[in-house]
Amino acid sequence: MKQYIVSVEGLRSNVKVCRQIVGDKKIYAVVKGNGYGLEIGPFAKLLREEGVTAFAVTEVFEARALRDLGMVEEEILMLRPTEDAAELGELVNMSVVCTVDSAETAMALDAAAERAGTVAMCHIKIDVGMGRYGFEPGEIEKIKAVYSNMQKVAVTGIYTHFPSAFSDKKGTRAQFDTFMQVVEQLRAAGLETGCVHCANSSAALRFDYTRLDAVRLGSALLGRLSFRAKKNLGLEKIGYMEAEVRDVRWLPAGRSVGYGSVFTTKKPTRVAILDAGYYHGFCAEKGRDTFRFKDCAVGCLSLIKRWIFGQKIYVTINGKKARVLGHVGMLHTVADVTDIPCEGRDVARLEVNPLMAKGVRRLYR
Repeated sequence: MKQYIVSVEGLRSNVKVCRQIVGDKKIYAVVKGNGYGLEIGPFAKLLREEGVTAFAVTEVFEARALRDLGMVEEEILMLRPTEDAAELGELVNMSVVCTVDSAETAMALDAAAERAGTVAMCHIKIDVGMGRYGFEPGEIEKIKAVYSNMQKVAVTGIYTHFPSAFSDKKGTRAQFDTFMQVVEQLRAAGLETGCVHCANSSAALRFDYTRLDAVRLGSALLGRLSFRAKKNLGLEKIGYMEAEVRDVRWLPAGRSVGYGSVFTTKKPTRVAILDAGYYHGFCAEKGRDTFRFKDCAVGCLSLIKRWIFGQKIYVTINGKKARVLGHVGMLHTVADVTDIPCEGRDVARLEVNPLMAKGVRRLYR
């Protein structure tokens, strides 16, 4: 038995805390990646119960899932631009606000709206450093053309996305200023920019100047921040995994544990065998995929620190911390329960990022 538990009260509390921080700014709840691994349906439904009326997605099926939930009046913003006629047709029919990041996507959206006999809404995306989607800040004439040349497209907003708001204060400020220069040029030309937004979770929580007309919150709602807050923001991690104790046994002194035999018992040790491992997301991490000297140096120092001081990983069994012994296996984990009352079928609690959790059902309670 394995399941990922989502705290309903924790999520409700995080929504309230975020509202206190961002004030009266509109909140786009980002529910990409199957609701950040929490399952988009129950996640979005609970957010709607808390008064959230705007959502942001990256896939057509995510928008469809929200509409199928009965969210027909709620605003849905598609963050990924597309020129695919089939995708645009479905998005337009669902009244999804599309992203326009080039003249080509604008024309494709205009054609889709023409075929559907309606007017499509869009937000314009400006690229200030992410390097994925968006008009270049200097392409002001192309941006203006979206307002003036598209017959079936209504621009209702403009936004950008910061690549390093979790770590780069100075760089984020410069990118914000670049974005606002574009906004001011459009306003000076007499164009109505609509909803102006740039803050993801990191920016919204760290830099109050980025809270414009709206903010886009995803990880903040889960209480899983990508930066170390200087003060307690009041957010809490809302999910964890439960796994069953499959067996409890005594190991003699000198017995190795797990692959690689990296741990050996020094005395008779009572262990619990849990039916969860790295396949299910426990101790699974994203690989280091950056190659700057700074990042490599930080990674090396982290490994050296682990080598010198050791790394201890814990699970919780019957309310007590139990140390994990040896490597976490693909499907199993071994924990020391010598001093913990424990038996088969007891339930262990493991810290797992929901985006990494596989092969387990989600349970809201």
